[in-house]
Amino acid sequence: MAKRGGFQGGMPGNMNNLMKQAQRMQRQMEEKQKELQDAEYEAQAGGGVVKVKISGSREILNVSIDPEAVDPDDVEMLEDLITAAVNSALEMVDNASQDAFSGMTGGMGNLGGLL
Repeated sequence: MAKRGGFQGGMPGNMNNLMKQAQRMQRQMEEKQKELQDAEYEAQAGGGVVKVKISGSREILNVSIDPEAVDPDDVEMLEDLITAAVNSALEMVDNASQDAFSGMTGGMGNLGGLL
């Protein structure tokens, strides 16, 4: 008499469903990652006198500096504004990525650094 619940010539139903779910999740993650990489984020500093636009893949696409922000006697201030805008834009990318994947992983974080 055959025992119930064993591997009888194939994958059990639960394992098969689990594999399908894993494959579906992988496809969704790949699509979301592509979507995030194609997105653009713009941040500003100094009340908008310095603007930085970056892609989701962390490539700087554009830096815009209002002429009123350019003071030859205070280059350090302009450098600080650029740094602040770039860091803010990078933080936007990180937050968007975290938000996108936290819903998919059911709160499992970044899957041990895989994302």
